Amino acid sequence: MLYSHGYVNPGEPNPAMTTLFDPVVGEELLNRGYALAGSAYKTTGWAVEDAFIDQIALVDHFNKSVGQAKRVIAWGHSMGGLITAGLVQKYPDRFAGALPICGAIGGSVGLLNQLLDGGFAFKTLLAPLSPLQVARITNPGANLDAAKQVFIEALNTPQGRARLSLVAALAGTPSWKDADTAKPDAKDFETRFQNEIGWLQEFTLFFTLGFSRAEIEQRAGGNPSTNVGVDYAKQLKLSSERDLAEVLYKQAGLDLDKDLAALNTAPRIGADTKAVDYMSKNIIFNGEIKVPVLTMHTEGDGFVPVASEQSYRDAVHQAGNGKYLREIYTHRAGHCTFTPAETLTAIQTLVNRIDYGKWHDSTKANKLNQKAVALGPKFSTINDNSGNDVVIAPAFRNFKPSKYMRPFTAVKVIKSN
Repeated sequence: MLYSHGYVNPGEPNPAMTTLFDPVVGEELLNRGYALAGSAYKTTGWAVEDAFIDQIALVDHFNKSVGQAKRVIAWGHSMGGLITAGLVQKYPDRFAGALPICGAIGGSVGLLNQLLDGGFAFKTLLAPLSPLQVARITNPGANLDAAKQVFIEALNTPQGRARLSLVAALAGTPSWKDADTAKPDAKDFETRFQNEIGWLQEFTLFFTLGFSRAEIEQRAGGNPSTNVGVDYAKQLKLSSERDLAEVLYKQAGLDLDKDLAALNTAPRIGADTKAVDYMSKNIIFNGEIKVPVLTMHTEGDGFVPVASEQSYRDAVHQAGNGKYLREIYTHRAGHCTFTPAETLTAIQTLVNRIDYGKWHDSTKANKLNQKAVALGPKFSTINDNSGNDVVIAPAFRNFKPSKYMRPFTAVKVIKSN
């Protein structure tokens, strides 16, 4: 089991990992006879290019120093899910299967384009006269501080709250946040808004307007994302959070159509071709898979929108490889918030597909939940908001994500040429 870890903020500790901080899963896999391996990658930040090199080198090292692996299964979380899907696309003969978990499998460019939409709306509607930079960030610390101040001021007025909700909707930010809470009622607008705000504070603003964005631009050699030609009225119609933005605009006495028109007439941001090429190589998806791939995602993910699954699925099916792909979902909020039972069930489901050559009905939610329950309460825990382990039932659900708002796949690029 070759594990690819997720994003590590530049400068933070970067140990090699073989699971996602989950000794229960790791111990059980070792008890079942699996070998576990994972690389730290040689850099932090958006280290996708390094990960491809280092993970393949690790497989070679394992085969040479430990023994020839019977087969290698790639798996990983978040950015590591993107890397996992990239490994089996780039090196199809090296892997027997792949399990991207909560992965950014809409591809690097699509993810950054969608985040750019949120940053663009934030700047245009809430800080039009400020020096805030949405792309080509020269001083990420100062830029992030300025964004935080704009954010705080916006929270203090109904108009600002409404516009923050529009920012969240355009960035693909959900209105369900905590893994140990039920999904808010559709009419519970205040709870839903507070959940959006939590995601914006914890991830979207930091990643979009601060050090992470600047690190990506430096690595890519320029700005890899654009909103040229984007119609924000059409984008909002694609958002699963459109209704919340509409309600808050009405409560604030604001004209939503007027703000959307302001976005559509504001000066656009163009991408640098060199940077787009770099991020496309590291990586966007062409649907060319030749081994079984099982993806797993929570419904309420504010780091990597669950709709990215739709983009990946479309690429695979357009390439004629749908027989290799299945997607499974849990009815839960949070980023990568799975119980050990859910993770182990996903792994076993993938292994069974590799062994027997057919998915059959193995990915139906009721089958998955039965298998997860059978593992027992030891494996059915999750961290609550206080960091404590709580027992929770498996939450697999038959689910179809909404359309990905900013698809950017190799299939699309090839067709457009």
